[in-house]
Amino acid sequence: MSAFSELVQARRSAMNFVEGVTIPRGELEEMFSLARLAPSSNNLQHTHYKVISDPELKERIREAAYGQYKVHTASAVILVLGDKQAYKQAPDIYSGLLTLGALSQADYDETIRSINDAYEGNEAFQRDEAIRNASLSAMQFMLIAKDKGWDTCPMIGFDPAAIAGVLQLPDHLVPALMITIGKDNKHKIRPRGYRKPVHEFVEFL
Repeated sequence: MSAFSELVQARRSAMNFVEGVTIPRGELEEMFSLARLAPSSNNLQHTHYKVISDPELKERIREAAYGQYKVHTASAVILVLGDKQAYKQAPDIYSGLLTLGALSQADYDETIRSINDAYEGNEAFQRDEAIRNASLSAMQFMLIAKDKGWDTCPMIGFDPAAIAGVLQLPDHLVPALMITIGKDNKHKIRPRGYRKPVHEFVEFL
């Protein structure tokens, strides 16, 4: 079995964390440096993260997360946001390829035009893409965190409006999910919940 296969099987959602454990900022930055390599549609890099480790602010986030105890014990709470306006950064993102000659001016112009055509005026698509791409990045982050010895739990059990109010989020940033991170406080190892066999969720056509 490969190291990656072992990592995937070892990652579990932590329901409680060892309280008082600090994650060095440099280590978090290293994890995010790897997470930024996750796929994103048109390389627009829709994902924005907010890392909350301040105890008082973390408790306000806990209130918006319906009082869940793992938010209190986690070393940090990471809010994963999707940027509905990520497409507006396309000219800057692709300008380097243009400067290097990897894109011709015609190809550059066509790329920017096609991106704008897909996103402009299409609120539903902007939101869907923001959440889709933020979710891809979040999963990669959680695997990276496990590889670094940290445990995580993805969460959707929170009030997005309350979170937006606490953090004063601009309208274009959509909360996709939260991730609690720290050291799993395992009092006992719980058996993994039932997972469907491949034939129940995969069709080969």
